[in-house]
Amino acid sequence: MSYFPNVEKIKYEGVGTKNKFAFRHYNPEEVIMGKTMKEHLRFAVAYWHTMTQDGSDPFGNPTNIRNWFGDTPMETAKNRVDAFFEFLVKMDVEYFCFHDIDIAPEGNSLEEFFANIDTITDLIKEKMDETGIKLLWNTANMFSHPRFNNGAASSNNAEVFAYAAAQVKKGLDVSKKLGGENYVFWGGREGYESLLNTDMKLEQDNIARLFKMAIAYGEKIGHKPQFLLEPKPKEPSKHQYDFDAATTVAFIQKYGLEGDFKLNLEANHATLAGHTFEHELNVARCYEALGSIDANQGDLLLGWDTDEFPTNVMDTSLAMYEILENDGIAPGGINFDAKVRRSSFEMDDLVLAHIAGMDTYARGLKVAAKLKEDRFLDEIKEERYASYTIGIGKNIIDGKEDLETLTTYALENDQVELESSHLEYVKSLLNDYLV
Repeated sequence: MSYFPNVEKIKYEGVGTKNKFAFRHYNPEEVIMGKTMKEHLRFAVAYWHTMTQDGSDPFGNPTNIRNWFGDTPMETAKNRVDAFFEFLVKMDVEYFCFHDIDIAPEGNSLEEFFANIDTITDLIKEKMDETGIKLLWNTANMFSHPRFNNGAASSNNAEVFAYAAAQVKKGLDVSKKLGGENYVFWGGREGYESLLNTDMKLEQDNIARLFKMAIAYGEKIGHKPQFLLEPKPKEPSKHQYDFDAATTVAFIQKYGLEGDFKLNLEANHATLAGHTFEHELNVARCYEALGSIDANQGDLLLGWDTDEFPTNVMDTSLAMYEILENDGIAPGGINFDAKVRRSSFEMDDLVLAHIAGMDTYARGLKVAAKLKEDRFLDEIKEERYASYTIGIGKNIIDGKEDLETLTTYALENDQVELESSHLEYVKSLLNDYLV
């Protein structure tokens, strides 16, 4: 059975094509700055939004038409594996990501859940071996079930902590089984509502304890993926411990996790934190903590996590510039943590949406490469900070000055002249690269 009978394998046909089932900008084998587009972008598809999202929202029932539902939850889960790998092959995507509950029903007990995971991951492993498609990362959903009402590792209930630990252990076993290159922690409930009844230090200490257990278990079983923390502000917890990149890096440093953990950053989460995506990527890069990204975009007119497919070329260009400055993102990748709009409910819309996202990131890569080749931003920054390359500025950088010598200098040179940044002109020139 074909789950996408209207779709052949998506190929690059260029900007002149009228075929909506074709890439106009993403040419996997095109070489840019010494690597193919496929090597630069390392695209991945998210199992949850692609296979389990139903189009419902807080105000309306499901709208998505899907053809993989069976008579039982396990039959549906098995059908989804077949449909998912057909989709990945037709999209020519090399990687995928999933939460444990995306792929297998929880059943009536933890034991049954683990058995279901074993059954489904056996099928996934067969498909991976057949197709050569790889696991970018997996993770444990420790936020949806009511048991995680007060968090997982941060829960006030030690039995919940133990349950979460069991899910993480199983997740690492699955990661080894499927050759996962990364493992993600997203603390969807790791936060608090009120300090009146919260021991924040204990909760954060416990989160770190779970992470260190994961490191130790990975070493024990001989499997050490790159561990990733995914920042997100406010939603769903009122005060989220992993609010943004800077907050999460501070946590990593406080608990001595630098050698094992980096960040998985999402564009929509940056918006919710009041930052641009390139800001979050730059923060992570400055701390050598840029690990992987979730590709989507938010709606600035709405105050929640809309997870739209990325279609803004300026945003993807600036994101890809940071990735190129990072010398790439491997072993991380670009995971489409994005869902089709409620009005895009047909099966084929899953294909069209991913084409749009992949083309937009391909365009961003080409713009970012041109910016680097022309040294456009480099020259702007070099000119702006030129005072630190000569005279007193160079002495400051070289550590040759102190407060006393700088005071003497300032007293003799107190008429400071500033230069305009001409920022509007810079932005106008940047627009030229997008054409």
